Amino acid sequence: MTQSSQKELNFRQSVDLMFNRAASFTDISPKMIEKIRVCNATYTVRFGVKLRGEVHTFTGYRAVHSEHREPVKGGIRYSLDVNQDEVEALAALMTFKTALVEVPFGGSKGGLCIRPKDWSEEELERITRRFTFELARRDLIHPSLNVPAPDMGTGEREMAWMMDEYRRLNNTNIDNIACVTGKPVHLGGIEGRVEATGRGVQYALQEFFRHKDDVKKAGMRGELDGKKVIVQGLGNVGYHAAKFLSEEDGAKIIAVIERSGVVRNAKGIKIEELKQHMLSGAPLSEFAGGSVSDPDPKAIEDACDILIPAALEGVINVDNAHSIKAKLIIEAANGPVTAKADKILRDKGVFIIPDLYANAGGVTVSYFEWVKNIGHIRFGRLQRRNEEGKNRALIEALESQGGLKLNKRFKSDYIEGADEIDLVRAGLDDTMRASYGNIKAALEEKPELEDFRTAAFYTVIEDIALHYRSIGL
Repeated sequence: MTQSSQKELNFRQSVDLMFNRAASFTDISPKMIEKIRVCNATYTVRFGVKLRGEVHTFTGYRAVHSEHREPVKGGIRYSLDVNQDEVEALAALMTFKTALVEVPFGGSKGGLCIRPKDWSEEELERITRRFTFELARRDLIHPSLNVPAPDMGTGEREMAWMMDEYRRLNNTNIDNIACVTGKPVHLGGIEGRVEATGRGVQYALQEFFRHKDDVKKAGMRGELDGKKVIVQGLGNVGYHAAKFLSEEDGAKIIAVIERSGVVRNAKGIKIEELKQHMLSGAPLSEFAGGSVSDPDPKAIEDACDILIPAALEGVINVDNAHSIKAKLIIEAANGPVTAKADKILRDKGVFIIPDLYANAGGVTVSYFEWVKNIGHIRFGRLQRRNEEGKNRALIEALESQGGLKLNKRFKSDYIEGADEIDLVRAGLDDTMRASYGNIKAALEEKPELEDFRTAAFYTVIEDIALHYRSIGL
């Protein structure tokens, strides 16, 4: 281990250091700052499940960081690396993230120490249902108190199991399917949830390029079209971000860094082809759409315009921060840049769009799903045909009285009313634009904040403090 590695902070220490830096610019009392910073409670559950003829004991966590708003919200991850420090740091980020994008939730996070690949689907279901029971009996899954969502190692399938188990335990609660988000659409989920975090990364970058002063500050010019992008991690978030940026915005994905290797193509990787190749089970080395090399942690140091770390925390640290060549880093993962690396990168002039803002698309669309479940109605159901009728009448009037001849594609696009996916994307886009503006406003008000991460933390600290003061705390 190098000397610099020994000095590196862990994930929780990094979050605390970044928080404290922003807090130093406020006039809030130290006691209130401490109340905002600390995690309210962390529950550890250990339970046994009889599998393969013997009892296996599993350890799970659910951290509740702040209940200044309820329900609290945050994912559940399945990983052997899950520990109390990690879930508490992630719960804190959830509190700050929801405050930044003005979603009325507090912050929570959970995890189960398990490697999903070690168990069959049937075994995973039994483990998940028992974990749900352990959490539900303590109100750590509840539509009005604590609402989990998917995270690393979990997805729609696990959320469906959790929802069904909670519903069986609470069959008289009319809102019981709102106990988790990220469910399949046919079980109360919402269109666009799977893609939400990656889509939010896309919208965040689109908004960044609307602000020419920020583009200039990052040492770039022009639009998103043609920019060279490296994506680290092609899981759900990295895949969707890369797909949308390349197919809709014209960005060139010149490298994808995965555990099994690195794919490079200076002309741009076709993300959908790469994803389908990976899903097929074929070796990454057989992918024909680029040059493939062995796993290489130094690939993250390749020259590019935009670097998207979309996997684990701490991948950019004191050991490699000096060698990072990207002009802009957008944190699609939680905590991919450590606090000390953040300082090194800022001194180098690298523009960082922080996780606090950049990956908030997931919780934003989770909020939409929760509202849909509480309201017991699909978005768009009431107004879509009404909008369509009005738009059709307007087009017909223009053509009959104004003498206009409009092409069929325009008429079809204009007349058709907004469905659920249209409303979800519009709501997410609006959220990402407004939140970016709030961060910019904080920087304009207090230039000494200097960077986006500190300004984002400053904004949420002020917001949460105001909430606590308003309720007499």
